[in-house]
Amino acid sequence: MKITSKGQVTIPVHIREKLGFVPNTDVVFEVVGDALYLKKVTIETNPGKNLITVMQGKATVKMTTEEIMGLTRQDG
Repeated sequence: MKITSKGQVTIPVHIREKLGFVPNTDVVFEVVGDALYLKKVTIETNPGKNLITVMQGKATVKMTTEEIMGLTRQDG
C-alpha cells in the first residue's frame, strides 16, 4: 500500500468492517515511537447510530411513510 501525493491511504474493507469504520467516522492519529495508530473517536456509544449511517441512502424501493407503517402493522 502506498500513500498518495495528498497523503491519503485506503483502509481495506475487511479492516473497516471489523472495526466499524463507516463513512464519516471520526478518527484520531496517535504516534508512539516510530508507529502511527489510527483510532476511532468514541464520543457516543450508540450502535443504532452507526447502523443508520451505514444504511442511509441505500433504499432501492420508493415508499411513503404510510406504506412502510402499513407493512409493520398487524391488521387482523
